[in-house]
Amino acid sequence: MKYVRRNAAGTRRLLTTLRGAVSILSGVLIGVLLLACGGGGTGSQSTKLSGSIVGDGSSTVFPITEAVAEEFRKVESKVDVVVGISGTGGGFKKFCNGETDFNDASRPITEDEKKACADKSIQYTEFQIGFDGVAIVTNKKNDFVSCITTAELKEIWDAGSNVKKWSDVRSDWPDKSINLYGPGADNGTFDYFTEVINGKQKQQRADYSASAYPNVLVQGIEGDQNALGYFGFAYYYENKDKLNLVAVDAGKGAGCVLPSHDTILGNTYSPLSRPLFVYVRNDALQQPEVAAFLRYYLTEGRLLVSEVGYVEAPDDVYQKDLAKIPQQ
Repeated sequence: MKYVRRNAAGTRRLLTTLRGAVSILSGVLIGVLLLACGGGGTGSQSTKLSGSIVGDGSSTVFPITEAVAEEFRKVESKVDVVVGISGTGGGFKKFCNGETDFNDASRPITEDEKKACADKSIQYTEFQIGFDGVAIVTNKKNDFVSCITTAELKEIWDAGSNVKKWSDVRSDWPDKSINLYGPGADNGTFDYFTEVINGKQKQQRADYSASAYPNVLVQGIEGDQNALGYFGFAYYYENKDKLNLVAVDAGKGAGCVLPSHDTILGNTYSPLSRPLFVYVRNDALQQPEVAAFLRYYLTEGRLLVSEVGYVEAPDDVYQKDLAKIPQQ
C-alpha cells in the first residue's frame, strides 16, 4: 500500500475527481457483471457501517491519521472521518470538553488535561501508534551547520536567550542574524522540545516565527537563508529537497546523530525521539464505526506510519493496543 500526501489543493481536487470517475466506472462494471451473472447481492466489500467520527489535535500525528482515514473510507465509505489540527494541547481542550471522539497527540496527556477530562466525566483510552523524531532543519543554502549540540539548542531556544546571530553560538559561524521557526504553544512538539531541550515544558524564548501548521514553517525556512527551525520528522521527510536536516549531538558519546528509522526506534536520536498517540473517548469507542476505525488504524493502517515519514512501533505495542478495543 503506497500513500502519497498531497499538498496542493488543486491536486487534491483533481485526484478526488479522478477517484470519483473511477468509482463510477467501477460501479457500472460491477453492476453489469452482477446482472450478467444473475446476482443481486452487494458482495463481500459492501459497506456495513455508517456515521461520523471527529478528531483533532497534533499536527505531527495528523499526516498518519489523515492517511489512515482516507484508506479506511475505501473500506467503509459511509463512515465520515473528519480530522482537524489544533495542536496537541488545543485538541485536548476540545477532547476534554466532549467535542471530539479522539485526539491525536505527540506527547502523553498532562496532569492538567487529565483533570480537565475528569471534570467533564470524560474517560479515555490511550493508543500508541508510532514514533517520531523532532527534526532540526535549516535553509538549503546553509552550508555551515551540519551538526548541533543539545547544549547549543538550549542556548539558542531557551527563555532569556541572548543569541541573535549564528556567531553567538560558534565563533566560526557567520556574523549574521539567526532567524528561528517553530511550533506554537498549543503544539505537543513545542511542549516536548521545550521540556527535553530547555528543561521545562513551555519554557522558550518568544521572539521566533511560530505556527501551528508545519507546512507554514517549511515555507518560512525554505525562503530564509538564516533560518533554523524544528518540527516533526514527517514534514522534513516530505520536503527533504527543500531543507537541510541537522544532526544532533546529545553529548553522551554517540556523536552527531541524524533522525532515521533505526535511530528513532532505537532512541539513539536522543533526546528528540518520542512516541506518538491517539486518545479515544471510551463512550465513542463503544460505537462500532469508531472501534472499526481504531482496529483498522492498528492493523492495515500501521503500514502508513512509515509511508508518511514516521516509525512503526514494535508489533507487541500494536497487539496490546488492539486488546483495548471492545469486541462488537
